[in-house]
Amino acid sequence: MHTVSQELVQQLKGVPLFARLGSGELEGLVKTAKRQTFRAGETIVREGEEGVAFYLILNGQVEVRRGGTALARLGAGQFFGEMALLTNFPRSADVVALEDTECLLLTRWDLRALIQTHPDVALKLLEELARRLRDTDRALSE
Repeated sequence: MHTVSQELVQQLKGVPLFARLGSGELEGLVKTAKRQTFRAGETIVREGEEGVAFYLILNGQVEVRRGGTALARLGAGQFFGEMALLTNFPRSADVVALEDTECLLLTRWDLRALIQTHPDVALKLLEELARRLRDTDRALSE
């Protein structure tokens, strides 16, 4: 029997896109997700490529770069690529491992499979996206 790490469930709960999902729904995501290790210096995602996966950093550190310029450093518990779960848009930046880094990968297909078995997940994701859009609109109008 495959046991689900409650620590991973809690980490996913901290991702805004998944904040409205219940523990059972998050456990479903964790069960389908894959762990992958990237070597120091390895490019995890490339700017301009189609994004198909979300990455939760379990340990290690990455740097987000656009046009060779460092934009941010992310470490354990942080994430990138969440919009790839919902759209086919190209990646907006490179993400490079600064040290050996382990990530939990969740693909668009994993999320769609969960939505097919639990349609209310889609409604919860839409609620969160609507909230983010409202917050962005509010910030732009101030």
